[in-house]
Amino acid sequence: MKLVDHFQYGLNSPICLTWELTYACNLACVHCLSSSGRRDPRELSTAEAKGVIDELQRMQVFYINIGGGEPTVRPDFWELLDYSIDHNVGVKFSTNGIKLDKQRSAQLARTDYVDVQISLDGATAAVNDHVRGPGSYDTAIRALENLAEAGFGQPKISVVMTRQNVDQLDEFKSIADKYNAQLRITRLRPSGRGADVWDELHPLPSQQKQMYDWLVAKGDSVLTGDSFFHLSAFGEALPGLNLCGAGRVVCLIDPVGDVYACPFAIHDNFLAGNLRSPGGFQEIWENSELFTELRQPQTGGACASCMHYDSCQGGCMAAKFFTGLPLDGPDPECVRGFGEEALAARDGVEIPKSEVDHSRSAPRNSRTPKAPVMLQIGMGRPDKSCDPSPLAAPAPLTQASARA
Repeated sequence: MKLVDHFQYGLNSPICLTWELTYACNLACVHCLSSSGRRDPRELSTAEAKGVIDELQRMQVFYINIGGGEPTVRPDFWELLDYSIDHNVGVKFSTNGIKLDKQRSAQLARTDYVDVQISLDGATAAVNDHVRGPGSYDTAIRALENLAEAGFGQPKISVVMTRQNVDQLDEFKSIADKYNAQLRITRLRPSGRGADVWDELHPLPSQQKQMYDWLVAKGDSVLTGDSFFHLSAFGEALPGLNLCGAGRVVCLIDPVGDVYACPFAIHDNFLAGNLRSPGGFQEIWENSELFTELRQPQTGGACASCMHYDSCQGGCMAAKFFTGLPLDGPDPECVRGFGEEALAARDGVEIPKSEVDHSRSAPRNSRTPKAPVMLQIGMGRPDKSCDPSPLAAPAPLTQASARA
């Protein structure tokens, strides 16, 4: 059995656990997955956060990927970072660079088991600041300069690929090389505020091919995570996990302790529980009904008839859900065009939207906790594949069950 096949059935602990420490943020990026801006008064206390770290240590979680919001604006961020490292849980944190002055950069350079990821969505200020806000390019570059001056070993530059920055891939790589950093590119998802700008920002079909060709030719040292496995249908599989890892090897803890199957799907349909409940995170990871369902063998649904299914696995669950497509249908950015056909056939479909919104322009979030619900995503695995359009498959397409 291949390693990726083991991943399908879940692991004893997540390989990559994303933890959003706060919804507070000094920026208001137009594509923010978590619609961040204001702090939620219910967020985990310092003591509760340390309790979570203790639990993750017991579960032998290797590292956590901390984000937000902007995690460094949380007053106890540096205390929690040190606590995690002291308890053998490494930390990778994503930041816009606002707090990475010379002193903090020197501190990080002296710290083991910490990785820093600077968000930068344009190789020029004009492109970046259109998405992330005025001055954010200069802030990110200043943070990279401070880290380089302090001798921090190879920070990451994290780029969300958009229609406006695909042509800048070489420039992004040059910036990374200049500051002894590693380039990481990620996919724009239509969730959070990203849903409002997805039609404007997501790369065109020709740009999808452009990204694929660039990664094949120049991407040996470029990180992609599991963002672009749908591009594998162009031919050669890209490095990385060519599988949706939601609830299998990845999950998300949000600032108030809610645990979601996917960092890109903050929605009640993907809510597995809250770690303030009895049993904490481990109980949710091992026994939640949602994660149990996700770890079952999946059919390809409509995509099972496609010859490229084994390569792309039907694409991204979050991208499908937040564009109103069936979870067992084609990805909206399917490189063979089936996603565009599915989008055009959505007549009357209500597009799901997260109830979690901490944007500074939004009403105060008064959301009360809800119990998780089961996803209806189908079972079994196709025995073989062929080439006709998956949209022609006779089997009915199922959508994630709606929440009452």
